[in-house]
Amino acid sequence: MTQLSITRQQVADKLRIQHTADIFGIRFPLNVEPAIYSIAGNIANEYNGAYWEFYALSNGGFYMAPCSDGLYQVSCDNGYEGKLSADALGITVCLYAYSHLSFSSNAAFAAICANHYHWLREYMLQHSEASKILGAID
Repeated sequence: MTQLSITRQQVADKLRIQHTADIFGIRFPLNVEPAIYSIAGNIANEYNGAYWEFYALSNGGFYMAPCSDGLYQVSCDNGYEGKLSADALGITVCLYAYSHLSFSSNAAFAAICANHYHWLREYMLQHSEASKILGAID
């Protein structure tokens, strides 16, 4: 059996609010988005805000990444240090956020975050920076 590649599609600007509401409901602007921005600032000193692109994955997942061509020096609590592209940084911080939020006391929200963690991790394993992202999250 051949494994199909997981693809991403950028979410159009006019669909961003509805797309994230369909996935996370009110928890996106209240919990998910602030966690992602906070983690980005905590692990990448050079990150000081940016416009973020939203991506829908063909396996049902979702992630967001800063719109930048630059590299970010990251330093993680697990001891990993290295440079990540903006896309890899986005994947990394979304994985951190989903993992953290999967322990929410709201069981339905926790399950959504756990599912998105696994779907994004599955996509990440195909990424050109997978080994760096794994180093940052494991």
